[in-house]
Amino acid sequence: MSNRLSPPAVDIRRVAAEAGVSIATVSRVLNNPDRVRPQTRERVLEIATRLGYRPNPNGKRLRKGRAETIGLVIPSPPGRFADSFFLELLAGLGEGLSNAGLDLLVATCPPGLEELACYRRLVEGKKVEGLVLARTRRHDERIAYLLEHDIPFVAHGRSDLIGTPFPYLDIDGQQGFYRATQHLLNLGHRRIAYIGAPHDLNFAAHRWAGFQQAMAEARVEVNPAWMVEGDLSEESGYRLAQNLLDASETPTAILCANDLMAIGVLRALRARGLKGGQEVSVIGYDDIPQAQYTDPPLSTVHQPFRDTGKRLVEMLLARLGGEAVSQLQEVWVPELVLRGSDGPPQT
Repeated sequence: MSNRLSPPAVDIRRVAAEAGVSIATVSRVLNNPDRVRPQTRERVLEIATRLGYRPNPNGKRLRKGRAETIGLVIPSPPGRFADSFFLELLAGLGEGLSNAGLDLLVATCPPGLEELACYRRLVEGKKVEGLVLARTRRHDERIAYLLEHDIPFVAHGRSDLIGTPFPYLDIDGQQGFYRATQHLLNLGHRRIAYIGAPHDLNFAAHRWAGFQQAMAEARVEVNPAWMVEGDLSEESGYRLAQNLLDASETPTAILCANDLMAIGVLRALRARGLKGGQEVSVIGYDDIPQAQYTDPPLSTVHQPFRDTGKRLVEMLLARLGGEAVSQLQEVWVPELVLRGSDGPPQT
């Protein structure tokens, strides 16, 4: 018996890199070759042959006669579909899937039992080849269900789920809010309020951890009365800011777990004759398009929605092609974008 180690298997990323094309293009060549220009198709096939690339026979691959559709279930209560977070993510997913010659099926369901039933209809009705999960939760039943039924998926976010690993792309919210809090501290703020996201969402824990880390390192005490939870809507940001401003001691800065709540905070300040970035600093998270056009323009933590959506598609196609889960787990570091809603404290 030979003791020589077998060379590592060539994966779809290597083929894409050698051919100078996207993973989506390689997947189309292998599964839907008629949708690829002959010159590109021949180059990809030649490189795949030369490298000895063989799709994992256990992988789920797109085949003619199947759905050729990717599903996204937006966990949104009635009337909240227009959340810019989802609209921007949809734009990136749609672009990536269009390039791959695939369709996107979008459904909306309130979080909970009705949402899980929606996943069952899509999966058991064979309506989709794979799924993209948005806004993962700390204990996510959707992930557990898809793993149990061996359905290809990729998640936008991590989870505390213990056991089988799963593919994900996450934006490092802990690092994002660590930098945002550090920035406020460096400006001289010590009375910093925090409007967090619902605690069951996984990103809420990461962003809160970043805030706590920066405050602890600066040895600045966190005021429990200023630590509140919103529902990610502009209305909740407005209401919670009003409560903070009614207190006997008010914060000089408010950090918000998403931009919509931060926009609500700016509106609450205006209603009191206060100016964001002057009397009270405000920083959000997401960098949705509206953030540039608030008064003042909102300082925020930038999420690259378009790039994220396109990368999620590439990862899902790689998973459908049999690539190992361990190669499909990524965490990106976000950027702090400073505009006009932050500044030194006046009191």
